[in-house]
Amino acid sequence: MSAPVFIPREVEDRLSWVALTEALAAGHALPRAEIGDTFLYREGDTLLSRAAWITGLGAAVKTAMVLPAGARRGEGRLDGAMCLLSEETGGLDAVVDFRLVTKWKTAGDSLLGALRLARPESARVLIVGAGTVARSLLEAYGAGFPGAEFEIWNRTPSAAERLAAGRRRTRAIGDLESAVARADIVACATMSASPVLRGEWLRPGQHVDLIGAYRPDMREADDTALRRARIFVDSTATTLDHIGELKDPLARGVIGRNDVIADFYDLDRFGRRSAEDITLFKNGGGAHLDLMTARYILSAWQG
Repeated sequence: MSAPVFIPREVEDRLSWVALTEALAAGHALPRAEIGDTFLYREGDTLLSRAAWITGLGAAVKTAMVLPAGARRGEGRLDGAMCLLSEETGGLDAVVDFRLVTKWKTAGDSLLGALRLARPESARVLIVGAGTVARSLLEAYGAGFPGAEFEIWNRTPSAAERLAAGRRRTRAIGDLESAVARADIVACATMSASPVLRGEWLRPGQHVDLIGAYRPDMREADDTALRRARIFVDSTATTLDHIGELKDPLARGVIGRNDVIADFYDLDRFGRRSAEDITLFKNGGGAHLDLMTARYILSAWQG
C-alpha cells in the first residue's frame, strides 16, 4: 500500500474555480452519497463531524471546530482535519489541508449554483459579510463572472474597507438596501442568527446566494425573500431539516417542501424560467461536497 499523500495549500496554483464546478457536477452524476452529520453545540460554539461515501470516489471524513467566541479572544474561529479514504482498499489516500478544502468547497458550491441560476450577463455582485468566506467568494465569482464589479457590505464598515482595499472593481459600501437594489447577484456570508437580507429589497432578475447560516437557529434572509424567490439547494438532505434558513420557515408554513425546486442531484432542473425570476440558492455544504472537492484537489496535485 502506498503512503498517503499530504496535500499542502501550495496546490492552489493548480486549481481552477470553474473546473471545480465541473468536478462537483460530475460528482453528482454518480450514485447519491451516503452521508452522516453530527453536530455538537456548546453555547455559541459548534463541533461538526461529517462523513460521506460515494461509489466511485471513496469516502471522506472531516471534523471541524467553529469557535466564534474564540475569535473574539484573538484565537482561531475555524479549524479541523480532513481525511480522504480509498474506494478500493479503505486505506488513507490523502490528508488534505482542512482550510483548503473548506475554502474551495464552500465558494465552489455557491459558484456552481450561480452559474446555473444567475443571469449570464450578471455584472454586479454584492458580498454581504467580510470574513474568510467573503474573500473566497471574490475569487470564485470573479472567475465565474469575469469583468463583474463587486460591492462589499459588513456590519463593521472597516472590515469591508480592508477586504476591498487594493482590489480592482471592488468597493466597500455603507447602505445595504441600495446595494441590494443595484446588484445582479447577492451573496450573503455572515454569521448572523437573524435575517440581514429583506425580501422587499429584491428586484426581478436577481440571484440570491445564502451561505452563512449552518445551524437551526440561524437565518440570513427573511420570509419575504423566500416567498418571492424560486428556491434551490445544494442538498435537500443537509439543508431542509437542519439549517434555520429553511427549517424555520418550513416549520411555520411560510413555504412548503415542494417550493424547493431541486438540489445538485437534479441539476437539469437548475435554471431560470425567465430573466425576471428571482432565484435563491441555499449553500448548506455537506461532507459529500468535501469529498468531491478533495478528490478534485488530489487529482490536481497528482497532475
